[in-house]
Amino acid sequence: MQAKRRKRYRFTNDTYVALVVLHILMGVFINLIPQFSTVYFSLVCAFFVLKIIVTGKHEKLIWVLFGASYFVAAESLFRMTGGGLFYEFSKYFVILLMLMGMFFDGLSGKGYPYFIYLILLVPSILVASTTLGYDLNFRTSIAFVLSGPVCLGVSALYCYGKKVSMQVLLQIVACMSYPIITMATHLFLYNPSVKEVLTSTGSNYATSGGFGPNQVSTLLGLGMFALTVRFFMKSPSLFLKLFNLVLLAAVSFRALVTLSRGGVLAAVLVIGAFLVIYFGRSKYQQKQQIIVSVLLLLFVSLLTWVISLNQSSGLVGNRYSNEDALGREKKDVSTGRVDLFVDEFAGFKEHPFLGVGANGMKQERLEDTGKITASHNEISRLLSEHGIFGVLILIILIFKPLDFRSRNRNNIFFYSFLAFWFATINHSAMRIAAPAFIYALALLNVTHEKPPLPRKQFKPR
Repeated sequence: MQAKRRKRYRFTNDTYVALVVLHILMGVFINLIPQFSTVYFSLVCAFFVLKIIVTGKHEKLIWVLFGASYFVAAESLFRMTGGGLFYEFSKYFVILLMLMGMFFDGLSGKGYPYFIYLILLVPSILVASTTLGYDLNFRTSIAFVLSGPVCLGVSALYCYGKKVSMQVLLQIVACMSYPIITMATHLFLYNPSVKEVLTSTGSNYATSGGFGPNQVSTLLGLGMFALTVRFFMKSPSLFLKLFNLVLLAAVSFRALVTLSRGGVLAAVLVIGAFLVIYFGRSKYQQKQQIIVSVLLLLFVSLLTWVISLNQSSGLVGNRYSNEDALGREKKDVSTGRVDLFVDEFAGFKEHPFLGVGANGMKQERLEDTGKITASHNEISRLLSEHGIFGVLILIILIFKPLDFRSRNRNNIFFYSFLAFWFATINHSAMRIAAPAFIYALALLNVTHEKPPLPRKQFKPR
């Protein structure tokens, strides 16, 4: 008797197209029936939790990663439409999924540096308990700045060294695109006329669904990456190539007209890292196909840029040229982020050992200026609020993945994932769960499935 082969997860292009159409329809429903967002949120929460519980052990890892990737991409959608339970829900839900994965599937002992990383976060809480004033609620202040780092640590602990096939990794990336397509659909219906609402080159809430442009732009940029991957690696037919290019153009347009540059520039960096690695690993014949696809991608990108210039009356171009609506060059290209970075680095120099405590710099700025200003840079925040422990945290976060990479080179998205994490934490800190979870994806041990060899059956003579 032949041994039973393990059932492998399969996902067809027909299923992908059907899911994209479904998520476009959900974007329409959310716009027409605001309460539908809560129903949508509740259904996907229940679906992924139940799927992890009832599925076989060998597929629990897959559904943990599918659920986490879906929710990090849906975070801004649920925030802008009021569908989620509370503001930080996605981070806590990702942590829950990872803990469920640990319970059912265990974790690698070689990921212990991320356990040390989590311990290094604790002193900042103790310091904050003595420094935070009455103007800032202790519990919510701590949760606001540490939920992202804890999400990263727990995700990295679970993902470290976990084996997934290349096909599963591609579906994890695809899962990110679905809720972003829903969000883009909602944005088109929420703000059908960009010209009517764009009057300056500042980040625009109207084109961002009435929500924070920085967060919306970041996730739309993530969608640009996911759809680019789909275009190059999972579009064997002309229909699928055109289908994914249209989706990519639509998502890119909505990202550009938010006038929040961080997410778009991060997307360009991440896509560039992917294409360099993908091209370098390909054989000669495949490289010829990639070059043709790149030229097509550049044409669609240029067309999208021209349309965004037209629809914004040139304001998109002014924004990316660091000019105001009248074409005058702005003095600060970082829109105040450099000043915050310098301020927080000064806090590190004043408190080099234990730092000022979690959310301590916000407390100091409140006392100095009377305004509550949150950090945009996770690196300077780690240094100022954690002191020498922040330095150790950065060493772990930067060098542990590189050490892992030296022994596991099959993850074609390794540098793209790290680039997204690094770019995002430098312009948006960890306001959303995406950089935390996507950092952890760089720690997966990607395997390449080999088709089973046909076995000859012995026939009795």
